[in-house]
Amino acid sequence: MDFSIIIPAFNEEKFLPHTLKSCIDSLKELSAKFAGEIIVVDNNSSDATAETAKSFGVKLVFEKENCIARARNKGAEFALGNFLIFIDADTLAPTELIEKAIEAMKNGSHCGGGSLVALDDEKIGFVPHILTTIWNWGVLNIFHVAAGSFLFCLKDAWSETGGFDERYYASEEVHFSIALRRWGKKRKMKFKIVPIKVKSSSRKFKTYSGWTLFRKIFLLLIFPSALKKKKFCSIWYERKI
Repeated sequence: MDFSIIIPAFNEEKFLPHTLKSCIDSLKELSAKFAGEIIVVDNNSSDATAETAKSFGVKLVFEKENCIARARNKGAEFALGNFLIFIDADTLAPTELIEKAIEAMKNGSHCGGGSLVALDDEKIGFVPHILTTIWNWGVLNIFHVAAGSFLFCLKDAWSETGGFDERYYASEEVHFSIALRRWGKKRKMKFKIVPIKVKSSSRKFKTYSGWTLFRKIFLLLIFPSALKKKKFCSIWYERKI
């Protein structure tokens, strides 16, 4: 098995079908070059997330503790692929992006990486699009970390770095990106942000006001230890839309 697409999913019955269809289409398009699988990690959902995954015939695993880092790691544990691709359940990743990620790892030059991000609702408003533009610029030019919506890595790198830090209920992809970069640097391998955008749900901006989001995220930036408490990371776990 060449690659495994891992989708952590908590109460994602609404968005998961679109993501799975997109991933299945990509597997078919890439099948002449690479063998792949799709793994959905049901992160203790109370809706029909598990049934939805089963209906698409993909591999389904279960993680009881509602924590994104734990869900990502659980999927990686069951992955058969040498290359791991983590995609959020509300995100559509172009086949070209998946292919470039695999090729970057397959040629031995890269240990992992991520992509740029776009929102699925172009009419959502000015502020959300400004924020994603700032994020994309910062990722490419300053921070060089992957967004959780799309992150890829060698399975050996995931294993040897210890995977996603399960002490965190959010920002786990940032900590993992830093660990990946360090792992790769020792082996003269790069961490790559592929300049192709995934399309992610804009539901956070529809669920919360701009002020509420700013306040919650600002507090987490000021007090990063709060990322280890689920109650302070509610915007990643509440499902109102």
